Amino acid sequence: MVTTHVFIAVSLDGYIARQDGDIDWLLQRDDPTEDHGYAAFIADKDWIVMGRGSYEKVLTFDEWPYDRPVLVLSRQLTGTPVPEKLKGKVQFSSRTPTEVLADLAAQNVHRVYIDGGQVIQSFLREGLVADIVITTIPVLLGSGKPLFGSLTGDIDLTLLSSRSFPSGLVQSHYRLTS
Repeated sequence: MVTTHVFIAVSLDGYIARQDGDIDWLLQRDDPTEDHGYAAFIADKDWIVMGRGSYEKVLTFDEWPYDRPVLVLSRQLTGTPVPEKLKGKVQFSSRTPTEVLADLAAQNVHRVYIDGGQVIQSFLREGLVADIVITTIPVLLGSGKPLFGSLTGDIDLTLLSSRSFPSGLVQSHYRLTS
């Protein structure tokens, strides 16, 4: 069985990026002396599934940050060639979350990191997220791309842990119970 896991940062008012996708507000508050647990989180993940917006943001970084295979869910990119430097590292798909997990299960994948607002929302709507680690950044953006969107019903969560950092970041780990 494949399980999916979220590790994401959000502004205090619930946004993961500005409307134009900019995350400067996040990057300028990252304190490299603080261990926010990403290395431990990613250590047991087999694949990363992200949306087009996250993929395009990562492409602006100096180097490709992932050492695991990445599946980008995008109707726009499906059918287009993967950039030469990312061949063997990235695949594009327009399949649904349920179909993606079935495909990954057939490849003996067990644990998947889900990234990107729209992708996280689609997996949540289908009840396919096991747990969520949310790091809240002490900044109000006023508008932007929200982490959570509309749902057909409540999603109950159980708080597993919460911790604060000297920089003011607060990280909460939730298990989905619904």
